Amino acid sequence: MGTLQLDPMLPLHVIGKGDGFAIAMIDYGQEHNILWVTAITAKGEIWCAPNPQVRMTSNWSMGRSAPKLAAVDGQAVPTQSAGCT
Repeated sequence: MGTLQLDPMLPLHVIGKGDGFAIAMIDYGQEHNILWVTAITAKGEIWCAPNPQVRMTSNWSMGRSAPKLAAVDGQAVPTQSAGCT
C-alpha cells in the first residue's frame, strides 16, 4: 500500500473526464483498484480515477495507436485496439 509520485507525469485518458497527466498513483492493496491521480488538461480538474477507467494515450514511437471510441451510456469511451493506425 502506498502513494507514488510520478516523475515524469504520464499522459492518460480518463473515461468520462478526458485527456490529462497522471501525477501520482495510489495503491490501497489487493482488494482495491489502483487510483491514478490525474490532472485533466481541458478543465484543470484533479481526479482520482480507478484503474478500469484509465487508458494510455497514443504514442507513435512506441507503436501505440489512439484508442478507438465506442458509445457507452451515451458517452464516447475508448476501446482497446491492436496495432498502429
